[in-house]
Amino acid sequence: MERRKIEIMDTTLRDGEQTSGVSFSISEKLTITQLLLEELHVDRVEIASARVSEGEFKAVKSVLSWAHDHGYADRIEVLSFVDNGVSIDWMVSAGVQVQNLLTKGSLNHLTHQLKKTPEQHFSEIQQVIELAASHSIATNVYLEDWSNGMRNSPEYVIQFLDFLVTQPVKRIMLPDTLGILTPHESYKFVKELTLKYPSIHFDFHAHNDYDLGTANVLEAVKAGISGLHLTVNGMGERAGNAALASAVAVIHDFAPDVEVQINESAIYKVSKLVETFSGVRIPSNKPVVGDHVFTQTAGIHADGDNKNNLYFNDLLPERFGRKRSYALGKTSGKANIEKNLQELGLKLNDADLKKVTQRVIELGDKKETVTKEDLPYIISDVLDSNLYEEKVVVESYALMNAMGLRPSATISVLIEGVKFEEHAQGDGQFDAFMNALTTVYKENGRNLPSLIDYVVRIPPGSNSDALCETIITWEIDLKVFITRGLDSDQTVSAIKATQKMLNII
Repeated sequence: MERRKIEIMDTTLRDGEQTSGVSFSISEKLTITQLLLEELHVDRVEIASARVSEGEFKAVKSVLSWAHDHGYADRIEVLSFVDNGVSIDWMVSAGVQVQNLLTKGSLNHLTHQLKKTPEQHFSEIQQVIELAASHSIATNVYLEDWSNGMRNSPEYVIQFLDFLVTQPVKRIMLPDTLGILTPHESYKFVKELTLKYPSIHFDFHAHNDYDLGTANVLEAVKAGISGLHLTVNGMGERAGNAALASAVAVIHDFAPDVEVQINESAIYKVSKLVETFSGVRIPSNKPVVGDHVFTQTAGIHADGDNKNNLYFNDLLPERFGRKRSYALGKTSGKANIEKNLQELGLKLNDADLKKVTQRVIELGDKKETVTKEDLPYIISDVLDSNLYEEKVVVESYALMNAMGLRPSATISVLIEGVKFEEHAQGDGQFDAFMNALTTVYKENGRNLPSLIDYVVRIPPGSNSDALCETIITWEIDLKVFITRGLDSDQTVSAIKATQKMLNII
């Protein structure tokens, strides 16, 4: 069966730029347009509103110059207005070939904002369409507030459409301007129009105020819509527009009789670029493009993935140029650890794997996640601990660092079952800790090794809550040895390395 083709118009650069605080530069608009058309393969791009600013004019002119050179000029669109030809002049100067004319799609807007009759409005629209045609500019028409029009003044909407079908209009665009539609209404209203006007190309433009944008898009598709307006990352005014990534994934998986030509594997790349240019962060749990949406955290899920991919669905990360990962933290099981070890090319026996798993869980209680890059450090720490019997334990400590006072430490150390407490000052918190520890050992007639090197490192690519590995080199009786400590706190990791030293000696 031949599938019905649906056009995708991306309006990130026009409607999406109405996101609070967002303004794309000329070069950013050009770069995003190029990616949308050449990498993502959208059908059309709405890049700006006419006569907004001088900067907007320069951006449109730059994009259209590139588009003319590469055969995309008829796929670049600009929002225009019923303004006695002012928008037309602006577009002619910028080289625009397609206008998206903003008109009133509800009687409420027409009556209270324009204060005109339908006949007056239609007459002015006709003049704009004719003027545009005389300059070889094609016209699509937006019915602003169409959704409220269908709810509250359907007779006006039909009267308007009966007029538009007599005009040389390429597409009629149906926006849910205030994001008020339910999925049921989206289907009902679109179906009514596609049945009544079967030869008309209708676009559906969803907003996300009730978080129903994607659901409404799917219902419009089922009702026979010919085109959709979407934005990268769901950018847009208020709660934003229907998100391109989610809508394309839903259509691909739940509308088998429909075809969109979007290159899914480019979605994530474009999404991250728009995030960078806009400064609007993508929520980590945003479907398809969020940082964590292809991360399994629970150990049972990783175990299930090892057993015939029991926790996979059709949203495979590879579709979108991404990879599945297995988070490490307090809910981790051995399966999570094994999945990450496989990626690192490492293998542990069952006993060591159990110890590493327990250590990851303990660390997960202190910090949100443990990364794959942390694993070699954890393994080293755990296996290093197997080399000696733990007879010395640093039970507790209080470290103080106050302005104008020398750092100090109060410690409690258990040596072969006997508790010792001491307080000391130092040049830093760890130095104060070592001074207190040295006093304890001197009182017991023993000397501590000399600290001859101290190195702190974190796994590559880690962030501010990364694990710290402290590597300390000690010397005693002309013998040199190294101990390591691992913790999310640098000083604590040094103290753990020191405890290992105390047990080794």
